[in-house]
Amino acid sequence: MITSRVPAAVDALLAILRAAPNLAEVDIIDGPAAINYTQLKRLYVGWNPSAESAVSLEQSFNGAGARTRDEAFAISCYAEARAGDKDMQARRTEVFALLGEVETALRATNTAPTAPTLNGTVLWAHLTAGDLSEVQAEGSLAGLAFTVTCQARI
Repeated sequence: MITSRVPAAVDALLAILRAAPNLAEVDIIDGPAAINYTQLKRLYVGWNPSAESAVSLEQSFNGAGARTRDEAFAISCYAEARAGDKDMQARRTEVFALLGEVETALRATNTAPTAPTLNGTVLWAHLTAGDLSEVQAEGSLAGLAFTVTCQARI
C-alpha cells in the first residue's frame, strides 16, 4: 500500500526540471548540497535555506468508508543566481527567470501533457508561494525560496 505520494512527486519534479530545455545550464539539486560557488545558477528541490522541512504534508480521509485518503503537501524549493559583480538588478532578473522556467515546466504542453500532475504522481501541482532574498558579499546573489504545492489521492 502506498503511504504517501511525496517520494514519487519529488522524484518526478526533479525529472521534469532536469528535462526542461531552458534549464539545461542550471544545476538542479535534490535536497541540500555542499556549497559550490562555481555554478552560478542553481535550483534546489526539497530544500531552501529558511525552511524547517523539505516537504510538509497533511492527510485526511476523502469520504466515508476510509478506502482512500487525500494528501496535500508543499515541496520546499530554492532558486539562486549569483555573480562576482554588484549588479543586483541582473541577479533579481535571473532568479525570477529561473522561477518562470519552473512554472513553465509545470504547465501542460503537447509534448508534456502530464507535467501539472508531476507525470501522474499527483492530481495537480503548482507554484504557490515565494520569498526573495538578496545578498551583496563577494559579488551579488539573489535567492528565491518557493513552494510547489501538490494534491494527491492515495
